[in-house]
Amino acid sequence: MFQIGEYVVYKKDVCKIVDIKENSFNNQNYYVLYPIDDETLKISVPVDNKTGLLRPLMTLDQVNDLIKEIPNIKIVENNNRMMETEYRILLNSNNYEDLIKIIKTAYLRNKERMDNNKKTRDKDQEYFEQAERYLYNEFSLVLGLNFNETKEYVVKKVTEMDAK
Repeated sequence: MFQIGEYVVYKKDVCKIVDIKENSFNNQNYYVLYPIDDETLKISVPVDNKTGLLRPLMTLDQVNDLIKEIPNIKIVENNNRMMETEYRILLNSNNYEDLIKIIKTAYLRNKERMDNNKKTRDKDQEYFEQAERYLYNEFSLVLGLNFNETKEYVVKKVTEMDAK
């Protein structure tokens, strides 16, 4: 059972548990959660968590192991027409490697377009930002860094690995 004040991941959003309340209608306890990037949203999730949509944050070792795997994670090879569908599937998979695939693919696609003096694609940028938010919000809490510091930390680690 999670405790009040603890951070958890609900679906893909990092949330803080602010209370545990009993619903007198069904005599079931619920966690009251606030997503860290939208404290106006209040989410109630059953304590029994039979849905599996609520989980603890990654550990520091898990974060560092995943960062080490980033160079080995392949980008999405797909034509432009099907890219949004592929991004949507990857975003909804609840898999960290899939978030990294989106980030790497969208970044490289936009970089290639900019290098050729073309406008970046809005959909690539949109999915890039969503994937970064889901991944780096969790990483930042585990690493004890803010969002931008976390992005810099990950890029630095990956760059160091590529240099070896």
